[in-house]
Amino acid sequence: MDLFARLFTFEGIGELLALPFVQTALIACAVLGFAAGALAPLIVSRGMAFAVHGTAELAFTGGAAALLIGVGVEFGAVAGALVAGAVFGVLGLRQRERDSVIGVVLAFGLGLGVVMLSLYSGRASNKFGLLTGSVVSIDSTNLAVLGAVALLVIGALAVLYRPLLFASTDPDVALARGVPVRFLSLVFAVLIGLTTAIAVPIVGAILVLSVMIAPGAAAARVTASPVRATLLAIAFAEVSLLGGLVLSLAPGLPVSGYVAALAFLIYVGCRVVARLRGRPVAAA
Repeated sequence: MDLFARLFTFEGIGELLALPFVQTALIACAVLGFAAGALAPLIVSRGMAFAVHGTAELAFTGGAAALLIGVGVEFGAVAGALVAGAVFGVLGLRQRERDSVIGVVLAFGLGLGVVMLSLYSGRASNKFGLLTGSVVSIDSTNLAVLGAVALLVIGALAVLYRPLLFASTDPDVALARGVPVRFLSLVFAVLIGLTTAIAVPIVGAILVLSVMIAPGAAAARVTASPVRATLLAIAFAEVSLLGGLVLSLAPGLPVSGYVAALAFLIYVGCRVVARLRGRPVAAA
């Protein structure tokens, strides 16, 4: 019985899940799912899906630079995403400016990243992993960085959640009531950058939206409660990431494709549920 067939037996699943690198990958996916799911509803409500895509491209550029100079990809991705978050937060605070700023920076960063990858003479799998992810290659150092960044993001979100929610749902009224909307926009952009950076090594730069946007968009279809939407988004992100990892083990294919497929199915399922319940479709 080959590995693919054994995956669908209890014995085969147990053997795979007992492998140290799989356990490390499961922890990484669980940590990312919590951070990404917690941010996703706010990203959707603020209309920042394109910002996530732009940030992912800058994280890709940072990761490519890290490969080129011989340091950990996770550090380069974090640095690139932080730069993206700061640039988008400072230059693109106004809604009408945001897309054009992101488009300009995204194109520059992606082009620079491609040049850096072409100069890198190491293993091709390292290059491919930046685009599609390579969760099974995450070691203790990667996991430590991922955990530290996730704790920082969750801690900041816990402290700033109420004003962030207020500024996201009605920024004009929030500004009139003294909420520091500009500062919160900058902080939120940085939080997106940090979370995107830890997502790139797992799902790759081109499929970050599957964990940063899809869970929040799905949750918005079935509930109008911010708290329930956050809890559902976290659950959806966890199912997509952990389920995608398990499904990808036997064929040995990139986990990102399975994660994206599960996230899409969850989103479609939530749309169907919303329509059956007769609930008005949210703008997500």
